[in-house]
Formats: sequence, C-alpha cells, structure tokens
Amino acid sequence: MHRCSRLASFCFVFVLLLVGSQRPAAADDHVLLTVGPDTDLSAIETRDVQLSIADHEGQPVLRLEAGHQQRWPGITVVPAQDRWDLTEREAVSVVVRNTGEHPLRFGLRADSPNIDGQQQYIQVVEDVPEGQQKTVRLPLTRRAPAALRDKLFGMRGYPGQMNPDQGIDASQVTAILCFVSQPDRDHTLELSQLRATGELEDSIWLTAEPETLFPMIDRFGQYKHRTWPGKVSDEQDLQQRIAIEDRDLAEHVGPDGLTQYGGWLDGPELEATGRFRVTNRDGKWWLVDPEGRLFWSYGIDCVRWTTGTTPITDREFYFADLPAKDSPLAVFYGRGSWAPHGYYHNRGTYRTFNFTGSNLARKYGESWRQTFQQRSHQRLRSWGLNTIGNWSDPEIYGTAQTPYVVTVNSGRLPIEGSSGYWGQFPDPFDPSFRETTERNMAAQQQAANSPWCLGVFVDNELSWGEEVSLAVATLESPAKQAAKQAFIADLQEKYESIERLNDTWGTDHRSWEALSEHQQPPPDRQRALADLQAFATRIADRYFDVCRQAVKKYAPDTLYLGCRFAWVNDRAVQSAAKYCDVISYNLYRESVARFRLPAALDAPVIIGEFHFGALDRGMFHTGLRATANQQGRAAAYLNYVRGAVENPQLVGTHWFQFGDQATTGRGDGENYQIGFLDICDTPYPEIIAASRDVGRHMYRWR
Repeated sequence: MHRCSRLASFCFVFVLLLVGSQRPAAADDHVLLTVGPDTDLSAIETRDVQLSIADHEGQPVLRLEAGHQQRWPGITVVPAQDRWDLTEREAVSVVVRNTGEHPLRFGLRADSPNIDGQQQYIQVVEDVPEGQQKTVRLPLTRRAPAALRDKLFGMRGYPGQMNPDQGIDASQVTAILCFVSQPDRDHTLELSQLRATGELEDSIWLTAEPETLFPMIDRFGQYKHRTWPGKVSDEQDLQQRIAIEDRDLAEHVGPDGLTQYGGWLDGPELEATGRFRVTNRDGKWWLVDPEGRLFWSYGIDCVRWTTGTTPITDREFYFADLPAKDSPLAVFYGRGSWAPHGYYHNRGTYRTFNFTGSNLARKYGESWRQTFQQRSHQRLRSWGLNTIGNWSDPEIYGTAQTPYVVTVNSGRLPIEGSSGYWGQFPDPFDPSFRETTERNMAAQQQAANSPWCLGVFVDNELSWGEEVSLAVATLESPAKQAAKQAFIADLQEKYESIERLNDTWGTDHRSWEALSEHQQPPPDRQRALADLQAFATRIADRYFDVCRQAVKKYAPDTLYLGCRFAWVNDRAVQSAAKYCDVISYNLYRESVARFRLPAALDAPVIIGEFHFGALDRGMFHTGLRATANQQGRAAAYLNYVRGAVENPQLVGTHWFQFGDQATTGRGDGENYQIGFLDICDTPYPEIIAASRDVGRHMYRWR
C-alpha cells in the first residue's frame, strides 16, 4: 500500500532524517571529526569501546564495539586547538547507525569550561532501533549572560537558545562525547558526520543591552524579534486568515466512508450496542463505535481556548501593549496559582493573560466562543481526526458532534512517604480515596453516559516508580497512614509474630506497634523483597479496583481507560490489565510501532499524549520531542501515528495539544511549540497535511 499518498515530500524528508544520508558536510557546517583511512584512532579517548574504521555505502565510518561494564561507554572527541568556537552554530549532530541486534539509547554531549565553578555541559539521549540509522541532533543551549539571568524566568525554553541557569559557553566547546546510555548488553554502532550545523537565530541575546530586548512579546503573544511564515502583523491579517481557512475547510471536508462517529463504515459490521466498546479481531485490538463499526481513536488533547494563558506577575516588562483595564480585551486577564514547578511554585496567586482567547476575540468578534466551538469540530473532521482528547472544553465536546473522553481525579490524600513529578501518590486504602473518586465521577455522570463518550480517564501520570517504590514509601510513612496499616495487617496475617518477621527481614522491631511507628525502609531490601512486591501489587490492585468501581457506578456502559501511565513498573501494568477496559500511556517517543505491554500481556492500549515541536516559528521550546523544522515535525508525526495504527495492541493516539502553549509559558513554565494551531489561531499547514493523510488511510493501513 502506498504509505505517503499526497505527503510524498514529507516522507522524503523523513527518510533523510531517519536514514541519515551520507552526504558530504555542507559548506557552512563545521566538521568536528573527519573519518577516513588516515584517522588516528589512538587520539580519540574511549570508554569501554573498541574503535575501527568501517565502510558503509562507500563512505568511511567510525565503528564502535561498546561493552556494558561502564554506564556510558563511548568516545570523547576534542578539538585540535584546545576548543571550538561554535558561537554562530545552532546545533551539533552526528549520524548513528545501530548495527547490532538490539535497540540502544545513544547520547550526544557537549562540554565547555566551568561557569561559576561548576562543570557546564548539555546532552541529548535518543533511541536508535536495531538495524536503523538516524541523525541525532543536540541544540547548543547557551548559559545566558550575567546581565540577563535575573530577567529570564518562568519558562522552560528561552530566546536565543539561552538558559539563565544552565547551558554552555558555545564559544569555548572543549569536548564532544558520543556514548551508549546505561546499556545492559554489548552494542555495535557506526558514527559519521559529527559536525556543528545551522545558523543561530536571535544572536542579539548574546550581545545586546537588556533594555533593547524588552518588551519581547507583541500584543498577539508572539515573539517580537523575529519574523517567520504565518506571523500575524495586525488585525487585518487575522481577518484574512479566516477567508483562507474557510476555503481550505471547504476543499477538505474530511475522509469518506465513515460513520457519524468516525468509525469505519466500509469495514466489518458488528453488533451495534449504542456505546463504545472494545473487541479483538484477527489478533488486533479495536474500539467499536455505537453503530457497530470498527473504530480507531485518532484524537487531539486540549481542544479549548485557554492554552495560551501565561503568568504576567513580575514579568510585565516582557509584554508590549497589554490591554488597558477598560479595554474589551481586559476580560482575558485572570489569576492563577497552579505551579508544581518553576518560578511560580509556592509563590501563591499570580496574574495571567490569555493570548489565545484575546486573539480569538480579535479574529471572530463578539461571537468568538461560539465560532471557535463550531470551527473546532469542523477542523477536526477536516484534519481527519475523530476524537476530542483529554483536558478539553466541555462546552465544545458537550455539543455531541465528535467523540470525546472524560477525565476525573481520584482521591488526593497521599501516601506521605511517596514522591513524584506531579505530586505524591494517593493512598487508595484511605476511606476518602473512594469518597473523593466517586464524588468527582458523579460530577461527570452526564458527560460520561453520552453515546459520544469514548471513555473515562482517572488521574494522569502518577508516579508509580520502580517495582516496590510505593511499598517502601508506605513503610516510610507515619503510623496513621491507611496504607501502612493495611501493609502491617498483611504482615501480621502472614507472620503472626513480630519475631518471625524480624527473622525474615533481618530487623529488630520490638512489636507490631514499633514497626508501625518506624519510618525507615527495611535494612536489607532483598530479604523483604517478596513482601514488598506483594504489597506493591496490592496497592495497584486497590487503586484500579476502586477507580473502576467509581466509573462503573455512575457510567456502567462507559469504558474505563486507566490512569495515563508515564512513569510505571510492570507490576502496576499487570494490575491495570485486570481492571481497565483499555490501558492508557502517555508515550513521548519517536515511534510506538514496536511498543508492547510487559509480561506478554495482551490488552488494548490507548496513547493519551505524544508530540513533536520545532523552533522555526518564533517559539522557544520544542516540547519533549524535538525536530528541526515544521516539515520534520510533520514527518515525525506521520511516522509515529502510522506505527501506532499498525501496532495490534494500540487502539488510538491523542496528540498533545490543539494549540501552542504561550510563548512565555504556563504556570509551570511549559512554553512548547506543540500545537496544530499557533497562538493566533492559525493552523500549521505541514502537520495538518500529515494529519489529513492519516485520516484518509488509517483504516486501510490497519
């Protein structure tokens, strides 16, 4: 079957990205390592690797036979003249070919002299599947000049590829490291074309006086100091975009051969139950839509008008022409307090401004909310998408035009000994866990019982940790912890006496009460491992059981979609498989084509989040998966979703997110270029074309 359809040019770009064409270095590239017959291998520092020169398609390459006795086996390349001046370069890249039989994680690192007495380096680590070749690219993040460090805050990415807290001195790069990251087996790989590439945008940030750089954000929320295709210059531009997109939407009304829900009308006809369900057909998992047609959930998160909301407290000098207090646009000022990380963490309430909303009002006038609502459904159909994903506006999905998911939170009382990126793990044994989860689910009862509701997520990216992390965290909690009381009750039933437990664990607790008051892990985890494993499973079972019961109590015919795993262990996944109708993961990877559940589990899986971003449209951070430009982003998107469609366990992917985040970041600083729409409500044509290609062909592909 023809893979690329009308995206032939995008596929060509993707092939170059993946295969890493052995072209000579471009004239403006700075070659950092020349590989040839005369290369002095003894001059290259090695760590647990054997080096040799090999031939690949007529070109010499550096062959590495890497062991696994060290955590980062690899090589260090140093400049002939003490250091490289890469001030004007945008990135360092190298072509990597994995010639072994197993996937590997490859790292690329750049070092510069100490700043403020601390070693300075930047690095990137990427997956390279066995038998494949790719270009690994490391953007050269600079440490901001001292005069700017107290003026740049509240963001993940900054202009000029700078960072106030970390980064290198690109004028003094002293070493480039290429390595395999923490291998558990030997690997063989080939390297070529190690070079500095690209031209640094926004170099003014390295030399200009601070007063000339601010304000740096225009009235539309765009970066002031650059231009790019699609940048809005005035209100007339916004009006012209409406007419342009109207013509585009009229020409692309959406794929043919679908049910009203987006199911495969031309495919097999199954029992119509009036609700979404799951089935396994010929070894592949599918969703089934209410009309009884096979359905693959092709969706997008955050379909709402608030994604461009950004804190302005302490940063008013960033922004040019914020609306006056008596302006009609003053309604887009607000207040926030959510900031689990970054500058605004623990600073209380801060003022905000919503650039997405204000631009929609400028663009569509007084009826902007209704226009945006209807246009969102029209866009989704036109772009080939059939699902409104997590974190979306109920006013939009509640109109019953596009299938959607509902999200609720479980109980929030934590296991006090636990920790996590988004917070501590909830205690599923505490009575408030069930009460809170059921109360939150009851509030979503109407939305969850609609035939348009695909299913319900409960929670997001909980920190499950390693296999027994939560069991250990339970022991490190105070005696009042409900989970700890349950754990000790299990131990009492098994061992009967504290002396027998002490014999097994190698402990000296005087009584069960003393163990309850003790807030330390077992001194020898291996001796307690079987009990820690058993209780880790019990925590997971309890968590998923209570969540499932809450969902089914208020929406008995609606799918329970799990908790959107990000950091997880196999034991937790095995519990999820017992209770979830569909297991959910947020997987920020290059590909999920080879993704499989652990322990040979066979169950349906949905991807709740993934994305790719680039820095060629005036934003400061790519998000969790970087690409070089919009063409590369579209190609990476097409590759990811095509691999997911063809994966027999996956029943859908939901992209994060509908619109770009604010250029200056949300409460936790995220300011990623990850939208199908920019801050001014303009679609990115490259990724839209890729999305339409998927929508036209995904059922035939699957």
